[in-house]
Amino acid sequence: MIPLEEERELIERVRAADKDAFVALVQDARERVWGVCLGITGNRHDAEDAMQDAIATAWQGFDRFRGASRFSTWLYRIAANICRNKVSRRREFPDSDTGADLPTNTTDIGDRVADTQVVRWAVGQLSDEFREAVVLREIGGLSYREIALQQGVNIQTVKTRIFRARKALKELLGDRIGG
Repeated sequence: MIPLEEERELIERVRAADKDAFVALVQDARERVWGVCLGITGNRHDAEDAMQDAIATAWQGFDRFRGASRFSTWLYRIAANICRNKVSRRREFPDSDTGADLPTNTTDIGDRVADTQVVRWAVGQLSDEFREAVVLREIGGLSYREIALQQGVNIQTVKTRIFRARKALKELLGDRIGG
């Protein structure tokens, strides 16, 4: 993660229309944003689309970035909103590709990949609110406060959602991971 002082300098350069500074900010957050997108959408295709949309939205709307949070937190929020919209549209228009990234036969691939796919499947079984909260916390590293702002609820609701999401994941995964 870019040190805060360096991030502030990059933000000032972006405000002066420096595209290279924007690229540096995105590169720093890219892996975590990808994790958030994949965790919320549940498939690579939608995650890739959402990530590209989030980056483009951040660039086009950079003047709306107030600096009250880190750039990466702001980008997670944008990405999560885009992902949420993709997931809700997918429900309206079912896609035959939905769930294509879920495991079907894991005997030929490594245990770690299989475990990752099983976890991704389990996260996909959660309600939208639970999935988003746990992904933003565990993958995005957002605080309860930041998640509460993102989801438009109070902090206790976020804590409850994450607690219930973790409990549901434990039940869904049972002895499947690490065994």
